[in-house]
Amino acid sequence: MSKSLRHLALGATLLVAAAGLCGPVSAQTKLKWAHVYEVAEPYHTEAVWAGEEIKKRTNGRYEIQVFPASQLGNENQINEALGLGTVDMIYTGVGFAGSIHKPLAITNAPFVLRDFDHWKKYRDSKLFRDIAKGYEDKTKHKVMTLTYYGQRMVTANKEIKKPEDMKGMKLRVPPAPLYLMFTKSVGANATPIAFAEVYLALQQKTVDGQENPLPTIMAKKFYEVQSHIMLTGHITESLLSIVGSHVWSKLSDADKKVFGEVLSQAAAKATDAIRAAEQKTADELRKLGKTVVDVDRAAFRKAAIPLHNDPAAGGGWSQAEYDALQAL
Repeated sequence: MSKSLRHLALGATLLVAAAGLCGPVSAQTKLKWAHVYEVAEPYHTEAVWAGEEIKKRTNGRYEIQVFPASQLGNENQINEALGLGTVDMIYTGVGFAGSIHKPLAITNAPFVLRDFDHWKKYRDSKLFRDIAKGYEDKTKHKVMTLTYYGQRMVTANKEIKKPEDMKGMKLRVPPAPLYLMFTKSVGANATPIAFAEVYLALQQKTVDGQENPLPTIMAKKFYEVQSHIMLTGHITESLLSIVGSHVWSKLSDADKKVFGEVLSQAAAKATDAIRAAEQKTADELRKLGKTVVDVDRAAFRKAAIPLHNDPAAGGGWSQAEYDALQAL
């Protein structure tokens, strides 16, 4: 063998040896976590923390990149992408997952939850796990936990005190079926628009108003194009953290435990941050010169309750599931 060939052979041997040495380090699975929220919101900051924590606890075997602000699509698109395996994890509102398994959207029925404590009881209940299992059986995805999103409030450029004040109003709602139950209860015209396009729709007066929790109204600057914030608290909203079936099925039991613990911690921290923000945002909006209106919640509730178990109004849960939720 010539000298140059010997050098080539030696170089190849060293490359193979080096590859062998760094094998376990480079055997890394990169995961995409998609959501529609802003980078400053707790959902995103806690997702980033969870990604780093999972990487640490799995010795770098999993690296999670978080894609915020609808970068990988709107809510319906990221739900579809999870099924296609083009994204690996998502945050999604229960109403969107509920279009696959209807009972999962039960807490989006207006005034079905009494308050934050009722929401917490549901999050920690066997009822939630049983309902989530129905979704998991259909999709093979894994529902990890619930994160509090806040009480949804109506905004408009006029004062609204009672349900009749919303009659005929063009109200932007998320493009998921169950939001129509609220608009039906007050006689408003539902206009489904993707989250990323709401500001523009309000600015151009395509719609008269929208509804979202106070921290979201602040984060998305909806107050810039709406003068009145009504404290309706009509839906206590939640986000699901879901891991795609193509990822979950390949995780070892030890890694499943890590994902479960970390994602539950992230959800609990985001929940606390949103709850704290919710308590002070009304005052911040008043300081910005906005009119914050206390509505007749009892009248809104009375209008909504008859629709709770009406499939024509969007409900798709059993009476037993509904009764179990009320009994918590």
